[in-house]
Amino acid sequence: MQDLPARHTRTGLFRLHADFASQVLKPRRTVLVYLPPGYYENPERRYPVLYLHDGQNLFDGATSFIHGQEWRVDETAERLIVAGKIEPLIIVGIYNTGATRLEEYTPTRDKRGRGGKGEIYSKFLTDELKPFIDRTYRTKTDAANTALGGSSLGGLISLWVGLKRADTFGKLAILSPSVWWDEKAILKAITKKLALKLWVDIGTSEGDNALPDTRLLRDALKEKGWKEGSELTYQEFEGAQHNESSWAARFDKVLLFLFPR
Repeated sequence: MQDLPARHTRTGLFRLHADFASQVLKPRRTVLVYLPPGYYENPERRYPVLYLHDGQNLFDGATSFIHGQEWRVDETAERLIVAGKIEPLIIVGIYNTGATRLEEYTPTRDKRGRGGKGEIYSKFLTDELKPFIDRTYRTKTDAANTALGGSSLGGLISLWVGLKRADTFGKLAILSPSVWWDEKAILKAITKKLALKLWVDIGTSEGDNALPDTRLLRDALKEKGWKEGSELTYQEFEGAQHNESSWAARFDKVLLFLFPR
């Protein structure tokens, strides 16, 4: 565990686990942990946790997929926490490994034989990473205080893991989800109402099928019993594209819904 060098564009307090090993997934991966203001000044306090995929794109323009374009998760969280608008929380950025991203972020194999390691990735999250974070940091460990989120394929796998492990993750942030994967197989996975608080969104400029596909997802959730408002927020963002800048522009709304003060 170490501090990041000053050249990185992060805001706030971070701890880096640069070589996190898994028994079920190869290769090793980086895990970057954001700690809220006052974490070390309040040694008795425990915090809710948000786990986010594609960790290299969240906090740091130096590591992001498109250099300089990040979600600004740290700046947004700091601002909202200091303003008293959200509950202070720990945010865990799980780096993808590049070559294995599609395999790990997809719950089913498509007709071309691609993907399908989502179940193994889920085991990594629930059986290895979360216990490590709970041992290392002062977390609130129950599902109601544990969230999972991501965008694109990261949104897809967040929803799938949440549907399978609602006992572990009670809140989901599903941004621009890849509903299209494997002929929209994710829609069939929504079989019953669960104790999940869901944020689902899409930009109107993300491609021809992104908007209608995400509306199908919203409708499938509502059909099983999720009520818009307290249990489900669905948002369409006019002109928003499928990129880090667009997700950064609305991430404050995600935090305000999932972790209100």
